[in-house]
Order: sequence, then C-alpha cells, then structure tokens
Amino acid sequence: MPNKLTTIPSQKINMEELIQRFLDYLTLECGLSKNTILAYKNDLRKFYAFMKIWGLRGTQDIRPEHLNTFMSSEKERGISVNSVCRNLVAIKQFYKFLVLEGEHQKDSLAAVDSPRLWKRLPGFLHWKEVEKLLGVTPSPGPIGLRNKALLEVLYATGARASEVTTLKLKDVDLDCSYLRCRGKGNKERIVPIGSKARECLNRYIAEARPCLVGNQTKPNQKEDWNEPVFLSRLGHPLRREDVWRIVKTYARKAGIKAISPHTLRHSFATHLLERGANLRSVQEMLGHASIATTQVYTHIDRQHLKTIHKQFHPRG
Repeated sequence: MPNKLTTIPSQKINMEELIQRFLDYLTLECGLSKNTILAYKNDLRKFYAFMKIWGLRGTQDIRPEHLNTFMSSEKERGISVNSVCRNLVAIKQFYKFLVLEGEHQKDSLAAVDSPRLWKRLPGFLHWKEVEKLLGVTPSPGPIGLRNKALLEVLYATGARASEVTTLKLKDVDLDCSYLRCRGKGNKERIVPIGSKARECLNRYIAEARPCLVGNQTKPNQKEDWNEPVFLSRLGHPLRREDVWRIVKTYARKAGIKAISPHTLRHSFATHLLERGANLRSVQEMLGHASIATTQVYTHIDRQHLKTIHKQFHPRG
C-alpha cells in the first residue's frame, strides 16, 4: 500500500465524466482512430484506479512525483516501456485538455519526461518464410478461400489488421489493381495489389463471399458495395481478433515462428526496401504520417546489405 508519497483523504470525484469529455474531444475535434481512443480510455481508467489507491481527490492533486510513481509501478508489473510511454502520452494529453477546457489553470505534468524507449527493430519474415506461409494449402470451401485471400492481401499491401477488416467492396478495384485503405485517423490511401493477391481476392469475392453472405450472386446493387470484403463463417464482418487468429494458425501450419498480422506489414516494407524501393513510396503505401516512422526499416535494410556484403565480398 502507498507509503512513499503524501496522500489526501479519498473523496468521490467525477473523473469518469472528465475522461468521457476528453474522449469526445479526441473523436470529434482530433479525429483519432477508434483503436487509439480505446487505448487512451483504458490508460486513463488505469490511472484513475491508481489515483483512488493513493487517495487522491481529483486531477488537480496529481503532482509529477505521482505520475513517476505510476509509471514505475507499471514497469515493475512487467508492462513494456512502449506501453508505459503510451500511458504517459494519454495522461499528459488529458491534462493539456483540462487546461484547454479551463478545468486547470496550468498543466502540472508538463515537466514530466518520457522514459527512454528501447530501440527495437520490428520483426519481419525472410521472403522464403513468407512463401512457406502463403504456400500453406487452405482448407476446402469458402473459409479456406477467404483465409488465402486475406493472407495474400496483408502481405501484398502492408495493410494493418484493422484496415483489412474495414475494407469494403467499393474499395477494391481489381481491374486497376489497387485497394483503398482507411488508416489511422480515417485517412485514406491507395495501395497497389500484385497479381497473385489480386487473383486470390477475385476468386474469394466471386466464389466464396456469396456463400458466406448467404447469396449465391455477386453484389450488383449500389448499397452492396458498402459491405465489408472479409466476412466470418456466419456472414458478419471479420474482426481484428479473427485476423490475428488466422495468421497465427497458418504460421503454425507453415512451421514458422509465432507472428502477427503486423509481422506481414513489416515484411512488406522490408522486402520492398531490400529490392530498392524508394523510402517515400513505402511511406505512402504504409500510410505513415511521418517519414521518420518509415525510416526504422532503413536500419533493417542496412543490416541486410551488411549480410550480403559479408557473404559475397572476397574480403567480407
């Protein structure tokens, strides 16, 4: 139980209302994605639980040492530094909002620094491992065709799991070989799709999807094109959790290490750069707001070049 910091007698505060106002602000005025807002919501509720443990009456009673203690306790619980940093961002943004709304006269947490992030390169697959994954024979029937198309699209476009689950029929142009993805903040981007993925996606939409939706004809009415591309066995929109499960299942069948849908996204970017793709083009295809986010893959690319040099140079 708390014994290091001065605590204040507990008193009920309307913290839930403040958090909801902040989330509404993020949604309506900042246009953040649903996933980001959900993460902020969870982070702030966790911090509120911490406040109650310490007997803190309200947001005005939080001092930098309280926040530092909270971050240290999270780290001791085994929470990754990346997650702790996200917690800190959520809390600091919340306090900036309170000042903006006139709830606080000044931001009492402005001086709190973020803990140093571990430099960690994103995990990716060797192209031979990708071939093994995509070469797994799918189960017969509509579900097998769906899974095959899903995996091909993930690797061919570098799309996030949330982006393929929100992909609609109107976003697919197989004649021109591109998809329209909606990324973070509902920002749209056009991503090319290769011949193999296009073939699998076309077969899924033509043959398997009508079975899942319970209609043996292809969609031909305008409103049908607003429906999601990937459906569950019962005809419902596929969820992100389903995408993770499918990827992990096929990875296990392929006999490769445990991966996630994001591993295919990292592999997409890495393999493009290894073969000479322009960094700015990769940034656009990934939907990164800043090229600094994409530059992490250049470290992977340089490591690849070192490996090639060592393997083939006479004095490597």
